[in-house]
Amino acid sequence: MAEDSLLQRAEALSDRLVEWRRDLHRHPELGFEEHRTGAFVASRLGELGLEVKTGLAGTGVVGILRASPVGDKGNKESKKGKAILLRADMDALPIQEVSGREYGSTVDGRMHACGHDGHTSMLIGAATLLVEQRQQLQRDVVFCFQPAEEGGGGAERMIAEGVLDLADVGSAYALHLWSPLAAGSVAVRSGPAMAAQDEFRARVVGRGGHGALPHTALDPIIAAAQAIVALQAIVSRSIDPVEAAVVTVGSLHAGDAPNVIPHDALLAGTLRAFDAGVRQRLRDRVTEVLEGSVRAAGCSVELELIEGYPAVINAPEAVERVRRAAPALFGSANVFEPAPMAAAEDFSYFLERRPGAFILLGAGNEGRGITAPHHSPEFDIDESALPLGTALLARLALQD
Repeated sequence: MAEDSLLQRAEALSDRLVEWRRDLHRHPELGFEEHRTGAFVASRLGELGLEVKTGLAGTGVVGILRASPVGDKGNKESKKGKAILLRADMDALPIQEVSGREYGSTVDGRMHACGHDGHTSMLIGAATLLVEQRQQLQRDVVFCFQPAEEGGGGAERMIAEGVLDLADVGSAYALHLWSPLAAGSVAVRSGPAMAAQDEFRARVVGRGGHGALPHTALDPIIAAAQAIVALQAIVSRSIDPVEAAVVTVGSLHAGDAPNVIPHDALLAGTLRAFDAGVRQRLRDRVTEVLEGSVRAAGCSVELELIEGYPAVINAPEAVERVRRAAPALFGSANVFEPAPMAAAEDFSYFLERRPGAFILLGAGNEGRGITAPHHSPEFDIDESALPLGTALLARLALQD
């Protein structure tokens, strides 16, 4: 199918894509709780006649479209290429959506604030297009609907439970709707695209006392404050200036009264890096700085380092595949190379095991006021992006 006719077919699905997206938007579910969403996906895939697997990572759903065999009749069935995995995440966030939207969330404190409802709809749409073009497929296609991207590591669980073994998967791709980028555009970069992410939680333990008699106490607030200042020097003094890294303390809690020195203080933060060596350096230095700073103040620290997602590293050959497919759908002027971002994404687990690409799909529209950032109560997408993403996913599966 030529790119223009593929896009025309995707545009013909627009009403259904919007209907699916809005249905999912009204019924958001958190990570590993996507029971209704999973059933919705499984039903759509079943209607298309795909092989459907449910229950991976608890609520994950997989559809498999087998390519027609190639070669002369009577020969052993074979495929020209390894299978391609296309992934959509399904989970929502614990955010209260702004009121007044026709398709707003019906669940208090739950919202699709990152576009996963659109990702799921586009992947169902791509499956719809590819079923129609099965005779042109040169590889099997694995449609992976993943739970718990938002901090739950659903990708890692799906891999552990065998999603890559359901077909001979040779590459993996994912689209992410991106409101800072205008609808009608697409962005992909080779190499590091998003950062690895770790967290730390520390309890600084001192000795409580009266605020008027500080010499009788060991003040954990002073110790925590000194540690926080020292942590901010890690990137500037322990990391090569040409490398990117982030150390952020996002939480500090201590005490309840103005005249009481508390017994302890709690702080937590996040670490971001694109390079594995820099990532380990951050972990080591955070440990050393926290322990040293707190000890110097006469206190002790209980430290927990929590390993997060690896960096998103796009394979050059996969990015080139996207760049060959995208211009016919978006126009060459609307295909961009973005700067690396320090945000994290668990599609990185797939990219550790198979070459592939994580692609940003424009979903913003200043003229319509669709500019709110991701994870915001006002977040929304320009739904005109849905057929474009659907066509791109299908094109990646069809492309030689």
